[in-house]
Amino acid sequence: MIVEIGHFALLLALAVAVVQMTVPFWGAQRGNVAWMQVAMPASIVQFAMATIAFAALTYAYVVSDFSVENVFQNSHSAKPLIYKISGVWGNHEGSMLLWLLMLSGFGAAVAVFGGALPLSLRANVLSVQAAIAVAFALFIVLTSNPFARLNPAPFDGQGLNPILQDPALAFHPPFLYAGYVGFSIAFSFAVAALIEGRTTAAWARWVRPWTLAAWMCLTIGIAMGSWWAYYELGWGGWWFWDPVENASFMPWLAGTALLHSAIVMEKREALKVWTILLAILTFSLSLLGTFLVRSGVLSSVHAFAVDPERGVFILMIMMIFVGGSLALFAFRMRSLRQGGLFAPISREGGLILNNVLLTTACATVLIGTLYPLFLEALNGMKISVGAPYFNATFVPLMIPLLMAMPFGPALAWKRGDLPAAMQRLLASLILALVAMVAVFAVAYRGPWLAPFAIGLGVWVMAAAVQDLLVRSRFGDLKFDVAFARLRGLPRGAFGTACAHFGVGLMVVGIASTSAYRQEQNLVMKPKQTVEFAGYQLTFEGVAPARGPNYVERQGVFTVSSGGSVVTKLYPAKRVYRASRQNTTEAGILASVAGDLYVVLGDTKDAGAHAIKIYFHPLVRFIWIGAVIMFIGGFLSLSDRKLRIGAPRRAKPQDTGNAQTA
Repeated sequence: MIVEIGHFALLLALAVAVVQMTVPFWGAQRGNVAWMQVAMPASIVQFAMATIAFAALTYAYVVSDFSVENVFQNSHSAKPLIYKISGVWGNHEGSMLLWLLMLSGFGAAVAVFGGALPLSLRANVLSVQAAIAVAFALFIVLTSNPFARLNPAPFDGQGLNPILQDPALAFHPPFLYAGYVGFSIAFSFAVAALIEGRTTAAWARWVRPWTLAAWMCLTIGIAMGSWWAYYELGWGGWWFWDPVENASFMPWLAGTALLHSAIVMEKREALKVWTILLAILTFSLSLLGTFLVRSGVLSSVHAFAVDPERGVFILMIMMIFVGGSLALFAFRMRSLRQGGLFAPISREGGLILNNVLLTTACATVLIGTLYPLFLEALNGMKISVGAPYFNATFVPLMIPLLMAMPFGPALAWKRGDLPAAMQRLLASLILALVAMVAVFAVAYRGPWLAPFAIGLGVWVMAAAVQDLLVRSRFGDLKFDVAFARLRGLPRGAFGTACAHFGVGLMVVGIASTSAYRQEQNLVMKPKQTVEFAGYQLTFEGVAPARGPNYVERQGVFTVSSGGSVVTKLYPAKRVYRASRQNTTEAGILASVAGDLYVVLGDTKDAGAHAIKIYFHPLVRFIWIGAVIMFIGGFLSLSDRKLRIGAPRRAKPQDTGNAQTA
């Protein structure tokens, strides 16, 4: 009965979305206030219906109702509760229902927190958002019904894909979808602005919080996916330039450019056309990622293996929304005025450079991802575009971006003083040079570019900290006065500094682990010891172990350093009982200096086993940096200046009272 209620709620969500799409839009065109006001309650009801549908499917998973086909295909009675819940979105149908839930949730948030928006703009925004919801609700109902029944009901389920039964993967998809779907709000704002033929600085103020929230979620979602791939897949890496990884990375690059472009539009009423276009393209890339994952055109550990008919449906959604919005953009472009002028050397100029490099980098990733697909479609030739291409095209674009990043906050709006900014950043430059020399002295046999890349990361981090210190006038004022000024800085300043610091920390981690990673493949017998990266690893042998829904062969390694036992590692080969699928579980000794990473391989003669050992220096900086970036986004989002909607104008004061005061 609960499953049927969920299915009925899904149909009601579709019906309400149709009303929300049509009535407020028509009201905005006719100037009918009552019709425009329908958008707010409709968006809340749509979200409530989507919540009921999602809760019903979750209930079916928790109680192991295998009469529901989706539960049968993706769950098992012996599966731990956390993976029963994560199994809801660990498949195509459930993940699309989660997508619809978040889509309606963002719309409801605009309805609740967008009271400062002009009524016609809010009606148009919610109508566009509802149109997207209608498209995806139809997609679910017609091709991906998560509530389909089986009769008779099977005794047990087939289980969730074993590599998805992991804590990081339990939270990775929701954050990733929140990022994808969050950019739909920026898209809806852009289309609404084009419908009205009007963009202002207030529009940028309204759209920035939603873009920032989506960017935060996508940042932490990508980081979780990278972390999961690092410790779960047993290949010793953290990024593979997999097409599905790229599908999430491209909206992040475009969204980062959109955030910076919106700042210029808000502060200087410039880059209006470009900012609107970026808002459209960012969500278009999110739709492209959805198509790539669910169309069956990619073979990836991340991709959902579904039939091409669903991919055609999503392709139609892309054609309607991307094609329609770009056509509207072309029609309205001449009516959008660019706004104020500024010198090339200025904060605006720095942000434009940021946009040029980020969007060019996004284009190189897009070409590398889609080129093999186009080539195969044209002549049947199958090729793969891997790390060599991306390293040769993407990395050179990031170097000038990182070099220029500290200058942005140091330059004034409209017209900046580059020599003064360089003088202001002199201490950070010296610290970066010292770091480069130190790295080269310690690891002089590594790639020559690595010390430079690490120095760039230190340059970005030091400049982020120095910007706060300069704003607070440390060194010019007494410490207590400067500290009070530091505490009084807006949260947005701390948010920017944290985000930039996190980028620098990630660069240090990426450069260190890419350049100085150590690897050794060997065959070890029980009680054999090997020296590696300053550790002594003794292979104690292999023992069987059992989990709630799997069995495994677990290797035991004693790790020593300086004659003292540090820890024991337990890499394993795991077999899940329901699906009979195998996974590799790495044994990892984590530390700030670097990770010791051990993988148990196949059995050899006389009880020996193939063993892979890695040492990843400073690899944790990658994910710590992503968390710091997320915190920076949260700090900026909590700034009073970045509230939802533009501030209301103060009512004019009574003249008599003003004179009395």
